[in-house]
Amino acid sequence: MKTDLELALDCIINVYHQYAVKKPIDDYLSKDEFSALLKENAQPFLRNTVPPKTSINDYISKLFTRADANHNGRLKFTEFMTTLNRVFIDAHNRSHKHPAHPEGGHDHDHGHSP
Repeated sequence: MKTDLELALDCIINVYHQYAVKKPIDDYLSKDEFSALLKENAQPFLRNTVPPKTSINDYISKLFTRADANHNGRLKFTEFMTTLNRVFIDAHNRSHKHPAHPEGGHDHDHGHSP
């Protein structure tokens, strides 16, 4: 039986492939495929991670540009994963600023020494 994390990782790979094989059929995400993937599969998450005063489209465009390391206008899987990593980090950092915890924390630590 797979763990929750294994299932989540399988899901990420499967979603990537669903969009990477659209048009053209390849193993890369175009900017449009990348945008559709995020908008169709991560809309609530995006709304919670988009920086203030930034549209979702601008945020996705910035993510794509930052991830496209070789500037070829498409993302290979490793570039896509780098982008997800940045989004996860942004979301985690924002979770520390959650209104339920005005002091900036959320009742856990990450092993940082004082």
